[in-house]
Amino acid sequence: MPHVITQSCCSDGSCVFACPVNCIHPSPDEPGFATAEMLYIDPVSCVDCGACVSACPVGAIAPEEKLRPEQLPFVALNAAFYPDRPAGERVPPTSKLAPVIDAPKVDAPESNPLTVAIVGSGPAAMYAADELLTQSGVRVNVFERLPTPYGLVRAGVAPDHQNTKRVTRLFDEVSRSSGFTFYLNVEVGADVSHSELLDHHHAVVYAVGAPNDRRLDVDGMTLPGAGTATEVVAWINGHPEYADLPVDLGGERVVLVGNGNVALDVARILTTDPDVLAHTDIADHALAALRKSKVTEVVIAARRGPAQSAFTLPELIGLTSTCDVVLDATDHALVQADLATAEDPLIQNKLKVLRELGDASETATRPRIRLAYRLTPTSILGTDRVSGIEFTFTGTDRVCHLDAGLVLTSIGYRGKAIRDLPFDDVAAVIPNDRGRVLDPRTTQPVPGSYVAGWIKRGPNGFIGTNKSCAAETVQSLVGDYNAGLLARAHTRPDALAKLVRSRRPDVVNAAGWRAIDGAEIKRGGGRRPRDKFTSVADMLAVAAAAPTPSFSQRVLGGLRH
Repeated sequence: MPHVITQSCCSDGSCVFACPVNCIHPSPDEPGFATAEMLYIDPVSCVDCGACVSACPVGAIAPEEKLRPEQLPFVALNAAFYPDRPAGERVPPTSKLAPVIDAPKVDAPESNPLTVAIVGSGPAAMYAADELLTQSGVRVNVFERLPTPYGLVRAGVAPDHQNTKRVTRLFDEVSRSSGFTFYLNVEVGADVSHSELLDHHHAVVYAVGAPNDRRLDVDGMTLPGAGTATEVVAWINGHPEYADLPVDLGGERVVLVGNGNVALDVARILTTDPDVLAHTDIADHALAALRKSKVTEVVIAARRGPAQSAFTLPELIGLTSTCDVVLDATDHALVQADLATAEDPLIQNKLKVLRELGDASETATRPRIRLAYRLTPTSILGTDRVSGIEFTFTGTDRVCHLDAGLVLTSIGYRGKAIRDLPFDDVAAVIPNDRGRVLDPRTTQPVPGSYVAGWIKRGPNGFIGTNKSCAAETVQSLVGDYNAGLLARAHTRPDALAKLVRSRRPDVVNAAGWRAIDGAEIKRGGGRRPRDKFTSVADMLAVAAAAPTPSFSQRVLGGLRH
């Protein structure tokens, strides 16, 4: 029986290179890899060897016979990616394997080893560190403003997607590499400047993501009870800056504006039995609020029609397998109309799933999700707090409104300017060429400055997309280093640690993070993956109790140990 890739696919491509028969596509060298919703195994070519299972960092691949009932739709989804062809003909028709892209060769004499600062600790940062540390003699220092690493994997992935969060195991391995140092609880731009980092490194890579929400510009967005889905996800995940977010679940309806995967995540969490969520790493305050919730319906409203749905097909399949999802009669008609004209097979498959959804007119027996289309928000209603939202039917003057106790927008992310670097306000990214930061006035590279991830390419792709993105940046950086274009650091190896500690005495090193990690897992008591700390003060107290490295260890390895 062939192996099958399921919903938690992160698209980092590790499985592609592990496969001995080239049956997983699209591969990183193929068109469409960066935008593919997931990767797919060709059931005709798969030889059931299991190499892809070992390579997958998130446990997304399993033999067909071991799939859970809710995963069975992925058998057809994987097969549908490949065209019909004569028996015995493989895809692609040649035996060519996807090329393994070698890490760039660093010409690093012992007297001048390549030293790189990476700002941020999410997937793009950790994949960049991994790429650099494939060779000996390279030193990587990762800076993160929170006491805990891994960015959106920790604070942005829904708690019931534990398989997706397993990618942190790979990141933990990277952090244990020789030459790797964590500087957590340190904010670049406040505690240490860009120019100071360049004094201690050949190059600085910014992998800071796109931290700002795109805001809905309508009246009422400042009312209590109006917010963003991203903020609520952070609240659910126990992000310390959102632990006190006022999330009122006392109303019967929540409306989400925008229908991407984040909107689906929030809707799913708000309608899932809290007893199920109690076995995840959901924050205690969020679980307590959900146990008291009065929400019976979450409406996910989109401006455009069903064919333009922003969520991915894997997430839709996952949603419909665990939640009650419905459409009203008008939206069922829109689905049928779009299906009659859709030509893209991926869109057709989405519409076929939508076509099978239940009817919103039927009596609900538990909290449900309703997908609504062609609704353009015009204002959020209420006086002292949110009481509802007004829409027009897109393209018309007809008005409708929905009562709601909570209105959340989920219309995308936006990058944030970084001090001392240029910024493209329109695209909301750092201008760059293959990761090299460019001065827009001269179109020349800014010496020693690089970007990876969403701040480089914008908020698109998935966790694993950052692997190829980071690899491209590292190729550029190493090429510049080998060409002698990067200034040599003129400080002793221990000087950076001394500088950071003078500015930030409560800096958290790798040992401190492991102490926090171990304490959270212990707090979970075996009933859940972990019970997170939501207070920075509590995190720092645990980190402070971790073993302190000796002076010689600090000199030799900074704060690595």
